[in-house]
Parts: sequence; C-alpha cells; structure tokens
Amino acid sequence: MRPFDGRRILLGITGGIASYKSAWLARLLTQAGAEVDVVMTRSAQEFIGAVTLQALTGRPVHTELFDSAQALDHIKLARAADLVLVAPATADFLARAANAHANDLLAACLLATEAPVVLVPAMNDRMWSHAGTRRNVERARELGYHVVDPDDGALAAGEGAGPGRMPEPETIVAYAARTLEPHGGLAGLTVAVTAGPTREPLDPIRYLSNRSSGRMGVEIAAAAWRRGARVRLIAGPMTVALPPGVQVSTVETTEEMAAAVRAALPDADVLVMAAAPADFRPAQVAPSKIKKRSAPKEIELVPTPDILMTTRASRKQGAIMVGFALETDDVLAGGRDKLAAKGLDLIVVNDATEAGAGFGVDTNRVTILSASGGTDELPLMSKRDVAEAILDRVEALRRGS
Repeated sequence: MRPFDGRRILLGITGGIASYKSAWLARLLTQAGAEVDVVMTRSAQEFIGAVTLQALTGRPVHTELFDSAQALDHIKLARAADLVLVAPATADFLARAANAHANDLLAACLLATEAPVVLVPAMNDRMWSHAGTRRNVERARELGYHVVDPDDGALAAGEGAGPGRMPEPETIVAYAARTLEPHGGLAGLTVAVTAGPTREPLDPIRYLSNRSSGRMGVEIAAAAWRRGARVRLIAGPMTVALPPGVQVSTVETTEEMAAAVRAALPDADVLVMAAAPADFRPAQVAPSKIKKRSAPKEIELVPTPDILMTTRASRKQGAIMVGFALETDDVLAGGRDKLAAKGLDLIVVNDATEAGAGFGVDTNRVTILSASGGTDELPLMSKRDVAEAILDRVEALRRGS
C-alpha cells in the first residue's frame, strides 16, 4: 500500500503504558507492506514482550546497545531505515532525544540515522505540560524531528483525562505515511474536498438523502494530506471515520454545503467535489412529525442549489476543479455534459448500477474525463487507489502535462 510497500520502518517503543498500542501499530505497518524493525528500551519490555512484536512483524526484535551477537546494530538499523517512528515516546526519551544522548540502542539509532524521525509522545497530562517537556519538544523539532502532539483523552487508570494520550495506531500510521510520501505537486497547496450526502428535512424527524457513505471523499482528503497539502474537508453526515490532520467542516443540507464551498474557494488551489448532495428538497418543511393518518398524498419537491454552478464566481484563479458524476444511463455522455456545463478540469464518472462501484462499498470503477478531451478508464480498485489516481492527474495538471 502506498507509500509503505517495500519501505523499512524502525519502530521504537519506550516504557509507557501506551506501549500496548504499539503491538497493533506494528501489525498495521506490516499489513501496509512495510518491513518493521522493532527496537525496545529496557523499560518498554516491562510493559510488552518482545515475542509479541516478533510474531506480529515476522522480524527479530532488538533491545540492547551492546550485544555480542549483533555488533553495531544501531548503525545497521539506522542506515537501513526509511523512517524512524518512536511510539510511545516517554518524557524521559524525549529529553534524551532532544539532547542527543546515545545511552541505549534506540537513542543511538536516532543519532546514526539520516531517515526522517517521527516522535509520538505519551505521558501524564502534567508531565506533558511541564516546562521542561515543552522545551524538549521544541528542541526536538529544531533538530528536524517530527513531533506528533498527543491526544486529549482518558489517561491511565486513576489519572482522569487530559492532553498526553497517545493517538490511536491508525492515526500514527497516517502521520507515518505523510512523512514517507514523496511530496510533489500538492505540497503546500490548499485542497478543499466535499464528501458524504446531505439531508433535506421533511419534518423534524424525516429527511431526503441518499446512500453515500462519504468514503470516496474521505479517501481523497486523506491522500491529499499525505501528499503534503493543507486539506479542508466539507463533510455531510457520514458513516466512515474522518481522516487525521484534516480540517473538517460539517454540514447538513445542500445549501449549507454550498455556503461552505463558497467560503473555502477563495483559498483553494484544488476543489474536489466528491460529495453526493441531494438534488431536491421538500418545498415545505412540516413543523411537527407528519402522521400516517394525516399524511399528504403528494409532497412537492423543489431543486436544491447546484453547488458547482453556484460557486463558479468564487473560484481562485488557476485553481483546479474536479467533479463527480454518478450516473445510471449514458454514463460518459452525462459526464461530458457536466464537465463542460460546470467549467471543470476533470470529472470522475461512474455507474451507480455496476456491482462494486457505487455507494456503500470499498471499491469503485471510474472513468476520468478531462476538459482537454482525455478519457481514462480505470479498472475496479479500492477507493483509496482511486483517490491516488485522481490526485495523480491533478498533479499532472498542476505541472501542465
């Protein structure tokens, strides 16, 4: 899985209670295609066993700086790594890393590597807020290390909640991917993405909507963030988890989504309209629940705003506009009509009736049409891979190719 395939990750584990999460982190990195070399401090071994990590990665676990059977481990491991990831990084380890200590194998690896280093602190909230820890974090960043701020949440038993909690392994994997991803045409740009359905109320309980889960838009937002972009996700009600690192604005109706898009467009270098907003809304919203015995025989519908049409005047000059067209008849013809009518650079077309390519599934099969006349038919693939393919074409447009 991009960008982990064939990459070598040195996963450092230090002695905090959060190290129980490191086993799942090692598993996720391995499943993503990385070769994971685990280095544990002595205190980490008090919390989690080396045998567990070896079983999950299929590779030896390293623990000692001076091991007669593994001379110069810190040099070999450091040189082989494409990324050094320390999770959890305790307050003690942050202090040693910030001051270039080399008194154990993991600290020595940091000094010997030329790979990027990501530190994921985890500790008590009072330890995290201590002035000494804050200085060590600042110093680590000055040395070029990437320090991921901890989450605010439940701490060890009896310690309540607060900042200092280690992020979930899935979030750490996303930060690792962003660090490994070769940043190209999207690095430093602002990308706005819409995702999910909208809901048009019929009464205080019911609404008109569709089956969109929001997964396609979320995958595009996550992929853009991994590529180094600043990402704003404008999200309707969704059933999938939101990606880390992304600024999220939540909306309910098509009108609210249109307003949020207009607000984002003056700064957006790229807009990807992957949402499935409702095309119609009830002409009248009942003030109370409509009862079966008194329900009207007909409900009048009126069109909702066409977001891409109503936001044309708000677009940043030179910005790339990408739309989606989910069709059931004359799929490519419908896509080409929308491409021209809405002033888009690309439109991603798919057939809602095709198995594995519509709502509520993890895969998609799309055709990407370009304003220059190109037609790029993609095979059935995961929505994550579709997202990467779309952004590859956005980057090509940025390069003028």
